[in-house]
Amino acid sequence: MFCVPSTEFGAIMNITKGGLVLFSANSNSSCMELSKRIAERLGVEMGKVQVYQEPNRETRVQIQESVRGKDVFIIQTVSKDVNTTIMELLIMVYACKTSCAKSIIGVIPYFPYSKQCKMRKRGSIVSKLLASMMCKAGLTHLITMDLHQKEIQGFFNIPVDNLRASPFLLQYIQEEIPDYRNAVIVAKSPASAKRAQSFAERLRLGIAVIHGEAQDAESDMVDGRHSPPTAKYVAAIHPSLEIPMLIPKEKPPITVVGDVGGRIAIIVDDIIDDVDSFLAAAETLKERGAYKIFVMATHGLLSSDAPRLIEESAIDEVVVTNTIPHEIQKLQCPKIKTVDISMILSEAIRRIHNGESMSYLFRNIGVDD
Repeated sequence: MFCVPSTEFGAIMNITKGGLVLFSANSNSSCMELSKRIAERLGVEMGKVQVYQEPNRETRVQIQESVRGKDVFIIQTVSKDVNTTIMELLIMVYACKTSCAKSIIGVIPYFPYSKQCKMRKRGSIVSKLLASMMCKAGLTHLITMDLHQKEIQGFFNIPVDNLRASPFLLQYIQEEIPDYRNAVIVAKSPASAKRAQSFAERLRLGIAVIHGEAQDAESDMVDGRHSPPTAKYVAAIHPSLEIPMLIPKEKPPITVVGDVGGRIAIIVDDIIDDVDSFLAAAETLKERGAYKIFVMATHGLLSSDAPRLIEESAIDEVVVTNTIPHEIQKLQCPKIKTVDISMILSEAIRRIHNGESMSYLFRNIGVDD
C-alpha cells in the first residue's frame, strides 16, 4: 500500500483533548482496517462495542463503555452488503444518542447510494432519503470523501465535510510514475472533464476527453412518456395546441479530443465499480497510440468480475484509495494498487474534536474541484 509520508500536521496528530471515543460500526472484520489506522494515528484505543447479526439477520449493537457527554466518532466503511452496513451505522448512531453522547460524528469515507442522487423517471433520490435517516437517527456531523455529486451536502441539515483524495493521488502520480511528465490526463466522458482538468492543471499536463461513448442501457421508451394519448382524451386537446418535442440525442462515434499518441494516459474518476466503460476507454486510448494506461479513482468498489476484467485488459495499473476495503480484489488482480488516506481522516477528527478550523484541509480547493 502506498502511504503518504507525515506532513506538518502529521507530527501533531496525537494531540487530542479528552472525551473522544472512536467506534467502528462494522461487523465485518475486513472493513475495520481503516478504523485501526485512524486510531493509531490519533493515539487512541478503539471504543468497545459489539456489532453482530442475529440468526434472523437482524443487526444488534451493544456499546460496552460510557459515551455520556463525549464526542463519539463512528467510522463506517462500506462492505459488499451495503444495506447491512447502513443499518449498522444507523443503529449505532441511535444507541449513542440514547446514551447521551455530546456529539455523534459519522466518518463515512464512501457515502453509499451516492449515485442515486438525481431523479430518474419514476424512481427516487435515495441519497436524500439516506441523509434524512442519518440525521433522524442522531448524527450531528458528517465527514466523507469525494461525494459523487457535491450537491449531496445539501441533503443534510447538519455540517458536512467533503474531504478530497486528490492530493494523495497526485502525490502517487509524481512519485510512482517515473515518466509522468510525458503523460496526459484523460476524462473517459465529458461528465468527468472537470476532474481531469483539475488534475491536469495541478500537474501541468495536457488533457484529453473521450466523447461519443455507448448509449446507456436505460431506455426512455419503456416508461410511457412517448406513448400517444388514448382516444377518449384526444378531443380534449385544443386543435391549435401542438407541444414541441425535444429532439433526441444522438451520440457520435467514439472520438478522443486531444493527443495521446506516444503518451502515458491517466484516466481519472471518482468511482470505479462496473469497469466496462474504463475498459472501452483503455482500448480506445491504445488504438490512438497511448503506450501505458493508468486509472486513478477515489473509491474502488470493483464489483463482480472487475478484478478479472482489469487483469485481462489493456490497463496497466488501477490506483484507488482505501475508502472501501478491497484486499480480496488485490489478490485476484496485482494491477490494483492502494493509496492510504487515513492521515486526512485522522486530522479531520482531531480538528473537529479540538474545535479547530477545518479550512487547512481545503487549501487550494476551488469550487469546481
